[in-house]
Amino acid sequence: MATLETQQLDEIIVSTRRKMLTKGGAALAALAFGATTTPKAEAQAAAIGDSDILNFALNLEYLEAQFYNLAVYGVTIDKLPTPIPVSVNGVAAGTVTLSPTFSKVPFALSYVQAYATETATEEGKHVTFLQGALGSKAVSMPNIDLFNSFNALAAAANIAGGTFNPFASDANFLIGAYIFEDVGVSAYHGAAPLITDKVNVLPAAVGIHAVEAYHAGLIRTTINGLDGGGGTGPLSTLTQMISAARSSLANPDPKNPITTPFVTFTGSAADDIGVSTTQVALNTATANITASTIVDCDQNSLGWSRNTSQILAIVTGTTPTATVHQGVFFPNGLNGLIA
Repeated sequence: MATLETQQLDEIIVSTRRKMLTKGGAALAALAFGATTTPKAEAQAAAIGDSDILNFALNLEYLEAQFYNLAVYGVTIDKLPTPIPVSVNGVAAGTVTLSPTFSKVPFALSYVQAYATETATEEGKHVTFLQGALGSKAVSMPNIDLFNSFNALAAAANIAGGTFNPFASDANFLIGAYIFEDVGVSAYHGAAPLITDKVNVLPAAVGIHAVEAYHAGLIRTTINGLDGGGGTGPLSTLTQMISAARSSLANPDPKNPITTPFVTFTGSAADDIGVSTTQVALNTATANITASTIVDCDQNSLGWSRNTSQILAIVTGTTPTATVHQGVFFPNGLNGLIA
């Protein structure tokens, strides 16, 4: 990758490493997402049903659909030539916060642009599909922040100017996409056992889960290729920091983790691994063959499953036990009962 593409990312890596050494691993989540937890008293006595689970997914799909369509077309999904509604069932929608100087990604790599275009279309279809499946129970889009959320990361890492623009280049776009996709995969996996309708709702959720997994794998493969496959390039290094931050947010106490098992494919204690390499054994007792970590999975090569509280913690920069989840990408929280 050209040095101009990765200069800002190199600064993030160097500055974040420095802070990790001075503040310790417990500060990693805050460094990566720049959010704080402000728990408030809240009661949710109502039982969670299938419609609540789908609305939780719809909130996440609004986020992803907006990110990808803005990256490719430069407009929010309700402003596309064929608009995707964000205000449904008579309820006003939130807004998307963007940089005052926002512009779509100036793609230099045709294959990254093609991937982004495909994903923008698919995430938009997820929104319309879930809205249709939920009917009168569908929630409108909440407030979404795609500006301050990324700037918080840059400020925490002492980047010159305190900014990180995921729409600035192919490299920045891939890092922005990396933040979202693995989270979506683990969210759908975690929600699947909670779904009571095994005939209609569960197959649809599993179908979306499969597409999100394809997206995540494509992002990770592209990053691995741009970095030369060694797992030590600037993009790969940043993914490792993001994965560590996500794991810290989802499991604040690594000695008593929520995720089970809490051992990655590489043998580390976490529920997330970045793009890297690891030594594996193939028909021998000695692990002496280099393998990539394209797949974000546990020691049994199974994809991660996170509960709704863990997902809320990641996308809002709070903790799983917080009574209010607001911040980062959802500054005023999500819409629906699972919020």
